Amino acid sequence: MHNNLGRPFRSASQLLRNARKSWRDLTTSTPALRYAQSAAFWLPTAIVFTQVGYTVRAVAGTSMQPTLNPDLSRPRDVVLFDRWSIVVRRKYERGDIVSFMSPQEYGKMLVKRIVALPGDTVKTLPPYPEKELVVPEGHAWLEGDAPFNSEDSNHFGPVPLALVDAKLLRVIWPLDRAGVIASRSVGTQTRRVAEAFRSWTT
Repeated sequence: MHNNLGRPFRSASQLLRNARKSWRDLTTSTPALRYAQSAAFWLPTAIVFTQVGYTVRAVAGTSMQPTLNPDLSRPRDVVLFDRWSIVVRRKYERGDIVSFMSPQEYGKMLVKRIVALPGDTVKTLPPYPEKELVVPEGHAWLEGDAPFNSEDSNHFGPVPLALVDAKLLRVIWPLDRAGVIASRSVGTQTRRVAEAFRSWTT
């Protein structure tokens, strides 16, 4: 008696090879289909890269002057953000410039500097009603480098760290300013001026 159990498997294997050959022939003769196949292959990688890796964004407004958009007569700055340090490593450092979701307006992304982290005592600026507060656990105090032209923690209070999305790494456009961001001391210097103003007016 002959054993024919292997015949269906050989037939299925042959069908699979024929199907692969037909698909290769089809994609070779149809460029649009080949491009779609490539996009379908790489799209998940691109999505993962931007979700937990790095992303490029344009920054509008004047709240981070002079660090970002110092000259409004020119196109707005395009910058590279690092999401890995925030989304995966949960690494927050005072002085870092970060993007975060506005706690007041759903869907609005803001860019500010981390001034204080949980447990820190921060001297607030107008219009915040209290002159001083301790940043609660799980929150950060975020401010623009232009303190009197910024929608930041002095308006809406400490920001939950869960809303922080990414950390700014470098400016990539315009080319004459491309490179690492300005020194963290820029934010410190402008804040000292603002603190002196509050002390003088209260």
